[in-house]
Amino acid sequence: MSTVEYNLSELRKEIVPYKPKIIAVTKYFDETKLVEAYEDGLRDFGENRVQDALLKISKLPQEVRQNSRFHLIGHLQSNKVKKAVGHFYLIQSVDSLKLAQLISNEAERLGIVQKVLLQVNNAHEEAKSGFDVDDLKRDFSQIISLENIKVEGLMNIAPIAPEEELHRLFDGMRELKEQLESDFSYELKELSMGMSSDYKIALEHGSTMIRIGRKLFL
Repeated sequence: MSTVEYNLSELRKEIVPYKPKIIAVTKYFDETKLVEAYEDGLRDFGENRVQDALLKISKLPQEVRQNSRFHLIGHLQSNKVKKAVGHFYLIQSVDSLKLAQLISNEAERLGIVQKVLLQVNNAHEEAKSGFDVDDLKRDFSQIISLENIKVEGLMNIAPIAPEEELHRLFDGMRELKEQLESDFSYELKELSMGMSSDYKIALEHGSTMIRIGRKLFL
């Protein structure tokens, strides 16, 4: 049994009650690890940088490339929008109205609808991207009115913090999701929360996607 196969088996046992999607974060690993994870049954892969991701995807066997879903989970710069739109199943890191508009414009040019998540920085970390909660509430109606993006849900990246703080932050995300759904009569299917160090807490608060890197591959 390979390392990835063993780690995945153990992870699946832990998350059985919750049934989230596992996003295998491959940003620090080459395409051979991605193929290994694919062979063990994973189909969703997360990358941080557009150009690195596209290069890695280009090296994959055709079967893996065609049957996998690639997620952009890192900050998307405005000047990289044209390279990202249409190449990722889900852009999880939309952090401003302006970026949403640029993505929608490029998707319209390509004749597609790009699925996205809206990243929320509810820990107010200066070093991280993401909507402030009040700004998202203000801009949400404009974002969901954009014709060529489909907002599938919300995403956050929690800080390294005591468990009590993580519970508060993840529960705040769940409450925000429910409030937006209620206020705007709009379904948000996904709540992408939790990484290798904190996914168990995130699942307790309704995460539907966990982003797992080192716990899978090391």
